[in-house]
Order: sequence, then C-alpha cells, then structure tokens
Amino acid sequence: MDLRNAGVTDTRVLAAIERIPRETFVEEAFLDQAYANQALPINCGQTISQPLVVGLMTQALELGDRQKVLEVGTGSGYQTAILSKLARRVYTIERHRDLMADAEQRFKALKFHNITTMVGDGYKGWGAQAPFDRILVTAAARIVPPDLVAQLSDEGGIMVLPVGDSSGLQQEVIRVRKDGKQFKSERLFPVRFVPLVQGVPQESEK
Repeated sequence: MDLRNAGVTDTRVLAAIERIPRETFVEEAFLDQAYANQALPINCGQTISQPLVVGLMTQALELGDRQKVLEVGTGSGYQTAILSKLARRVYTIERHRDLMADAEQRFKALKFHNITTMVGDGYKGWGAQAPFDRILVTAAARIVPPDLVAQLSDEGGIMVLPVGDSSGLQQEVIRVRKDGKQFKSERLFPVRFVPLVQGVPQESEK
C-alpha cells in the first residue's frame, strides 16, 4: 500500500517503516499477508496493527530523535521497532509475558539497543521512568488513563491513543498535548483496537 498517498507524509516515519521487516513480527501462518494493509492476529488474542494505522499514529506523535517514549502494549514489537528508529529511547510495557518474550527475541535478532521492556500493567504506565516526551498506547482505553497523563512531560508532551468502547465499533485515535499541568485533546481518525485491559493476566488468561 502507498502509505504516503493514504496520509503518512512524514519522511522520517516512512523511512522507519521501510527499514523494519514486518514479516519478522507476523505469525508464520500469516506471512503471505505480512505487507497487506490489515491487522493480523498474534498470540494471546492480540493483533499487529495494519501498516496505515501504525504510520498515522506514529506520525501523530511528532517524534524527535532526542526524545524518550513510552509505549503501552508491546504486542509483537512491530510498533516498538519503528519507534526505536525515531526516538532516543523507547520504554515498552506488555501485560502478556509470552508476547514480551517473543518481542524481546525479535529486538535482539534485529540488534535494537535503545528499547527497555517491562511486563506489567500498562494502564498505570511506568512511573519510575517518567516523565516521557511521548506516549503511545496501542490498545483502546474507555477514557484517557490519568496515570499516563501524569507521566507525560509538562513541556510539550504528546500522547496518542485510541479511545472508545471495548467492542471496537466506536473508537477514535486521540492526540493529547500537555502544557504545564493543562492538557487538551483532539480527535484524529476512527480505528478498531483490542481493549486496554488493566492488570497482568493469570496463566489461565493466556
């Protein structure tokens, strides 16, 4: 798919996407669809987002190469890998231990050295590493999580996340801009994401 004609015009974002082999992050059964513009299933009932959504959400972050980024929802690690090409440091949280283990193997194989991982509750963020210049959430929250807003830099921090109901029928990507203790949000485009779930799953939830 021509991402540029579909709205991804940031040349740094396009270059990062071109440099990441998406097939590395796709389950073997779906390798023939690795570059199709569609979401694909991965383990633990999660998905790898379609390339256009990845591109648009990454572009909305307005990333600089000296910035520190928090990603909530590592999943396959595909979005993480793209962020790692654009930011100084990426901190990524995943609630499913199995998904994180697989993602970490991919990061190692591709020799990414600026990604720090944690298995935990992404809804609570990563307070020990805050503040973050940018935060990207890759699952849909019912409301903007207050802990994540608190961990966003007061000096021009930006968070991009899908917000809406868990059915996926009414979700929109929202961009939050923070200035001091105030923040404002804007709606960007409709999406359909898996829900952002609080807590870390028990073994029986996998």
